[in-house]
Amino acid sequence: GGIAEFVESVSKGSAALHNVIFFKGMREGIDVEVALQWTDAFHETIFAYANNIHTVEGGTHLSGLKSALTRTLNSYATKNNLFAKNKDLRLEGDDTREGLVAVVSVKIPEPQFEGQTKTKLGNSEVEGLVSGLVNEKLGEHFEKTPNEAKRIIMRAIDAATAREAARKA
Repeated sequence: GGIAEFVESVSKGSAALHNVIFFKGMREGIDVEVALQWTDAFHETIFAYANNIHTVEGGTHLSGLKSALTRTLNSYATKNNLFAKNKDLRLEGDDTREGLVAVVSVKIPEPQFEGQTKTKLGNSEVEGLVSGLVNEKLGEHFEKTPNEAKRIIMRAIDAATAREAARKA
């Protein structure tokens, strides 16, 4: 089952909000696969791979995924008036990733790793490619499954509200 099945097995200990969201695409010769599942857990679990090497420290593919998640959830919430109770609220990265189990995997013809241990991907072009693909495919998925999208975004809004309350306290 690949990375989708891997995400499912990692999130077993928590209640999932939806089935695993999986998509892949090819951009400029770089193969990108992403699997996502939000759960009721409080921590995020994200695995990043480049050419089947686990990049423990992440890198440009991971930052592309994270920025796209924040942007996609915020734009969908704004477009569908999900910030109705709190117009000033904007989801931050941590809010969108709370309870997330994800895998991002890229296959690159010429990977540039930072350091000898290959723990971080450094190809700068990968960030924009991953971000663009996630933004497009997750946006399409949300349009097809509005109830699922609303559950995910309400989960992130709850996290943002708790963060704001803690900051004020």
